[in-house]
Amino acid sequence: MSNVSPLLRKGAILTLDPTTGIPLGKIMLQYNPDTLTRSLKPQGVGEEADRSEILRLKGPPVETIKCEVEIDATDQLAASDATTLNLGIQPQLSALELLVYPSSAILIVNEILSLLGTVEILPMESALTVFVWNKNRITPVRITDLQITEEAFDPQLNPIRAKVSLDMRVLNVNDVGFLTPAGALYMIYQITKEGMAP
Repeated sequence: MSNVSPLLRKGAILTLDPTTGIPLGKIMLQYNPDTLTRSLKPQGVGEEADRSEILRLKGPPVETIKCEVEIDATDQLAASDATTLNLGIQPQLSALELLVYPSSAILIVNEILSLLGTVEILPMESALTVFVWNKNRITPVRITDLQITEEAFDPQLNPIRAKVSLDMRVLNVNDVGFLTPAGALYMIYQITKEGMAP
């Protein structure tokens, strides 16, 4: 009997241009979370629908995903990685945090436009975030909550171990439409699910 271990895939969070779908970045999860909590809330036609409407759905359910990601600098510190020695795990934490920030360039442009008296300033658009768990679970999401618990620090007070709680809402075609990169990703996600069901 062979003692070959299976190839362990890592979960990831991708960022794409929301209009073109061009990849912008990738955050590989250092360790896959031990648990993934999913919640699906059906979209019925109304709270008190009459009998003829009771089984009707307005669209896909509101699906949320929760997981806890661990980030640890032990291996990088043991290998004397210069960035980790200098900053700890702050670069990895920053990459995750920036998923919920508008870019500083857009903030500055909007401030300049407001100072110039521009009447309407559009809300800032972020990159499209995609949660990748395995080949069958690749879905567009919006980060709804991000909690970071820093648990250990180096002598310069850089964090070297942290837990990050991610709450995500799956973006479905009711949210983003069919003719967008997010809509296409969602439809692949749902069709794949339909194909796996017995």
